Amino acid sequence: MVIGATGQLGRPTVDALARDGWEVTAASRGGGRDEEWPTDVRAARLDRADDAALAALVGDGCDLVVDMVAYGPEHARQLTGLADRIGSAVVISSASVYEDDKGRGFDTQDEPDGFPRYPVPIPEAQPTVAPGEASYSTRKAGLERELLGAGGRLPTTLLRAGAVHGPHSPLPRELYFVKRNLDGRGARVLAYGGESRFHPVSARNVAELIRLAAARPGARVLNAGDPQAPTVAEIGTAIDEVMAVRPDTVLVDGPPPGASVGLSPWSVPLPVVLDMTAATRELGYRPVVSYAESLPGTVDRLRSDLAVRDWRECFPRLAGVYPDLFDYAAEDAWLRAR
Repeated sequence: MVIGATGQLGRPTVDALARDGWEVTAASRGGGRDEEWPTDVRAARLDRADDAALAALVGDGCDLVVDMVAYGPEHARQLTGLADRIGSAVVISSASVYEDDKGRGFDTQDEPDGFPRYPVPIPEAQPTVAPGEASYSTRKAGLERELLGAGGRLPTTLLRAGAVHGPHSPLPRELYFVKRNLDGRGARVLAYGGESRFHPVSARNVAELIRLAAARPGARVLNAGDPQAPTVAEIGTAIDEVMAVRPDTVLVDGPPPGASVGLSPWSVPLPVVLDMTAATRELGYRPVVSYAESLPGTVDRLRSDLAVRDWRECFPRLAGVYPDLFDYAAEDAWLRAR
């Protein structure tokens, strides 16, 4: 059973598992299905917060539960409460649980000198934030602790995902470049010299990790990343190639020169790069797609979405995090002054 089956990660995961021979129940709030899934995939409605509904869908038992939407210790306890009816689990966590040797993490990044200084790359043994209710990161840490504590009863692979990308993303960072190119912008501004690296991971590569972990159950934590962690400037160039355009890139040393100038969704002052050695060693992981290879599908989807609706309507989550992502007036004013 795949929980969150119609989301960005769920769609390719259902497809990968079904084609690998699993009898898949694709559970989601709407009970929908993807047109690319094999016809024998069973779609089912599920409210993730309804304990009884989850238990009923598991029924007499299933060999594997893949949970895309688990968030917090209460969701972990839902799964461990059904441990006698579940063979193993794969659950999505986040790289945001990591903290550096001074206790800095994603939750401190807006504080003075608050951005974490992680090792490059980050191994799974890196310390994590304390579990709690304060933030996304602390709740994901609580989810992990509960599930790892039940390793003997419910073998669970936790995947600490980087910046997930793909055609169905609710937070498509690629829009920063795609929309500017569609709008005919002749220049874009990148802070930190365009060298920011925030490790991406294709939804298809996450699905491959899940497929491999399903065949090798165990209690473990693994990073989930693409084969490379390109810089933001390299990402922009790759998108330009897909769109056959050549805008100028203006690089700024140091932080963004304004609140809405040079601040891309990848703009971090220090690298966030995941070590994928353990996934290769334990699962035999080989990425099925590189970042550049995945881009045409993402760009096509963004083109079609923007053709009919404003970007804020298409991607309200992205607009909530980055409300001034396309402040062209501020960019132009800064470029003129420069």
